[in-house]
Amino acid sequence: MRHTAEKETSKKNEKEMPFLEHLEELRSRLIKALVAVAFFTMLSWFFIDHIFTFLVAPYKQAIALANEKIKDPAQAQALRLIYLNPTGGFMIFLKLAITVGILASIPVIVYQLWQFVAPGLLAKEKRIVPWIVFFTTLCFLAGAAFCYFVVLKYGLGFLLTFQSETLAPMVSIDEYFGFVTILLVVFGLVFEMPVIAYFLTRIGLLTPEFLRQKRRYGIVTMVVAAAVLTPSTDAFTMMLLALPLLMLYEVSIWVSKVALPKEMKQALGEVATN
Repeated sequence: MRHTAEKETSKKNEKEMPFLEHLEELRSRLIKALVAVAFFTMLSWFFIDHIFTFLVAPYKQAIALANEKIKDPAQAQALRLIYLNPTGGFMIFLKLAITVGILASIPVIVYQLWQFVAPGLLAKEKRIVPWIVFFTTLCFLAGAAFCYFVVLKYGLGFLLTFQSETLAPMVSIDEYFGFVTILLVVFGLVFEMPVIAYFLTRIGLLTPEFLRQKRRYGIVTMVVAAAVLTPSTDAFTMMLLALPLLMLYEVSIWVSKVALPKEMKQALGEVATN
């Protein structure tokens, strides 16, 4: 009996030790990721003026665009972003530095995550994952760039035209950066649609034929999604999100067709023939 109990205790320890080792490794990876965030946050503080100027540039362009559309030159204004409490200016710079620090740390965070999960992946999965990470990052940056160079300029330019002798916009810096951050993230995530289509097709949950058949429902869904996801309620900003969504849906059909496994292509071909 004693020998049996010792064997059971030994087996229990063998099961617990790997789990504890995984927790320790996860803790180590998280600490490294947090150190990277802290480092890039402090580094971004030294360039905070340049970062602030970069993010405010679309607002200045929108003001110039709005002033061109105003018929009465007396109503044209050099609108300035404001803060409403003594610590507002400092806090927005601090929040901006932390946000940039987190974004700059994403490659380190992804690498630490990859190092944690890689030992449990198959060789085939290890070859695919880096490409998925690369195209995920590329698509997110493309969406954020489209938002920065197109949507913010023309969207804000449209919204700021609604002013008169008795009505003038007064935008706080907190509201502006909240608006910009939400739009950048939303457009970045929306541009991930082809990557999601590729992944779902590879694991057999999606086919290009399904996307073609459900195109009408997809269009309605994307228009509703554009209305929900945009922080403002104006139709112009919603349209600027809906149009890329419609284009990305068509791109996703092509991506799904390319990603479709050979055995599924053969099966679908046989079904079409019958």
